[in-house]
Amino acid sequence: MRWLLALGLLALPTFPSAAQVNVIRHDDRISVEIDGKPFTELFVKGKDVMKPYFHPLRSASGKIVTRLFPMKVVEGESHDHPHHRGLWFAHGDVNGYDFWSADPSRSSPKLGRIVLEKVVETKSGKKQGRLRVRFAWQAPDGTVLVREDRTVVFRADPKLRILDLDFVLTGVKKAHFGDTKEGTFAIRIADSMNERHGGTLISSTGAKGEKNIWGKRFPWVDYYGRVDGETVGIAIFDHPENPGHPTHWHARGYGLFAANIFGLHDFYHDKSLDGGRTLAPGAQWRFRYRVVIHPGDPSSAGIAALYAKYARHQ
Repeated sequence: MRWLLALGLLALPTFPSAAQVNVIRHDDRISVEIDGKPFTELFVKGKDVMKPYFHPLRSASGKIVTRLFPMKVVEGESHDHPHHRGLWFAHGDVNGYDFWSADPSRSSPKLGRIVLEKVVETKSGKKQGRLRVRFAWQAPDGTVLVREDRTVVFRADPKLRILDLDFVLTGVKKAHFGDTKEGTFAIRIADSMNERHGGTLISSTGAKGEKNIWGKRFPWVDYYGRVDGETVGIAIFDHPENPGHPTHWHARGYGLFAANIFGLHDFYHDKSLDGGRTLAPGAQWRFRYRVVIHPGDPSSAGIAALYAKYARHQ
């Protein structure tokens, strides 16, 4: 009887243990749930995926804080820049190829593609989940210029949604990241949050608005505004050990904000400057960022203190 009982137990289906953060692998994407509710998805494969992107991002209260277009067409939402998909990491000039603007809506012999090579790890947990993925930055003929190893940690919190993103770029060919404003670590926020709809773009020093932030250097920038009657915001933290820290910001009133160390001649309107850098074969660059999605404005959410803690302990 005992062996029959044992066989019966073996035959029972097994389920993943309960966790606050679940990271779930699918064929074309990786989805993340926090406390049983959807948080985001990383799209990694498919004819429409020319570069990986997180879409949508949600606050702890469930508000969608990134623009839905072009993944979903919503009446009244802006349709500019269709390559601005959720949250992404890319650059507009790598050996003359454009990974930033890569999108199925565009046709150009200069568009690169960031291709999934391997999902290394998906791990769920009670306080955090983790994802490790490898991508290849390919020229149009399929030549791999750069290999990217990406680690993302998703942290559970009653009021916040926190992503820690770690990008390690390894040169395969000699890869020159040219001087252009079109880069590099970016988020396109929901239209209702942007400056044109009453939202606020604010820096770590208290500078406000595109005019005072675009092309300037700050360790963090926050974009906040209203979504479905609630004030919510997104902060991007630039890690103190990142190349070029504190980063320059490609931040726009229409809802884009991006950390970009490469765009000096654009940012300073000076053609004599060159922010381009070359990644040699076998050499590595490491970029780390924290994204904090919070209720209220950055003051009430304690963003300055959160950044100080991040800078101190990472």
